[in-house]
Amino acid sequence: MELSIREIGYGDQSINKKMKDYLNLFYGMIDKIHYWDDLNIDSKKKILVIFLDNNVDNDYLVKYFDKYMKFLSNSTLNSHIKGVDKH
Repeated sequence: MELSIREIGYGDQSINKKMKDYLNLFYGMIDKIHYWDDLNIDSKKKILVIFLDNNVDNDYLVKYFDKYMKFLSNSTLNSHIKGVDKH
């Protein structure tokens, strides 16, 4: 993460502050989506509006994340790890 922040152009003094901001945002997202499966579509849309641009198609993203969660739950962790030989 530090290298990515440096590539954006932030200097040594602001890297720690930016990392703190990004981590707080990340944990805020996790907190909001923890019960994603239990939420209705309108609640999911409201969560996405908090973290994303208002011009984004929230209906599409809700369907996409629901399908992705279903895909992840139907596959094993090993199938997503690089370097795993498939037999």
